[in-house]
Amino acid sequence: MIEPEVFGEAVRQRATAILVAHNHPSGNLEPSVEDKDVTRRLKQAGDILGIKVLDHLIFSEEGYLSMLEGNLF
Repeated sequence: MIEPEVFGEAVRQRATAILVAHNHPSGNLEPSVEDKDVTRRLKQAGDILGIKVLDHLIFSEEGYLSMLEGNLF
């Protein structure tokens, strides 16, 4: 269960939106099945809490991928 870790501070700060980001040390910017699943679950949890998940960014030394811009969101 990852949602409390992600949303705890957002709830305390009364945030209306968050951005999620993590890195891929391998350099591969393609989101994994797990990345997509976590993003879906975070969006669902955010909808329940009234906190919009704006995007999920993946970073590597090669650059970054925005799941929103890549229509993976």
